[in-house]
Amino acid sequence: MKVSFDKSNAFFEYGDTKLACRLIDARYPDYNAVIPADNPNVLTVSRSDFQNSLKRIVIYANKTTNQVILNIADGSLTVSAQDLDFSNEATEQLSCSYEGEPLQIGFNAKFLVEMLNVLEGEEVKLEMSTATRAGILVPTEQESGEDIMMLVMPVMLSN
Repeated sequence: MKVSFDKSNAFFEYGDTKLACRLIDARYPDYNAVIPADNPNVLTVSRSDFQNSLKRIVIYANKTTNQVILNIADGSLTVSAQDLDFSNEATEQLSCSYEGEPLQIGFNAKFLVEMLNVLEGEEVKLEMSTATRAGILVPTEQESGEDIMMLVMPVMLSN
């Protein structure tokens, strides 16, 4: 692969493929500022159970928002969705491990399913602070040399 650049562009060549990219002439945002540091509410749940539940529940969610609501309390995770336009709703309960205050938070299920799709391992942790701040999704076990952390933004609940 041949890589070259000038003040405003980067160029990549590989065989017959050529790619030109415009370089951003601005300061890169501080991504550490959006990663929440203090997350007292920690949900630990089976990755496959959580993912399968989300896939089933999202069928009943609003097709525009794909919103699912997680009601989390001691040892219990309730996943629910509702589409008022078509009078659809679904609820499922999963066992989990949870440390923190009871919390009701909404997420786009499609995003969560995609994130869980690329993670490996039996369990995942969802670290949260409040229902309006981003959560952090991490596998409970990581291979050496890997440090996977996914940021997931909540959606505003209508109730």
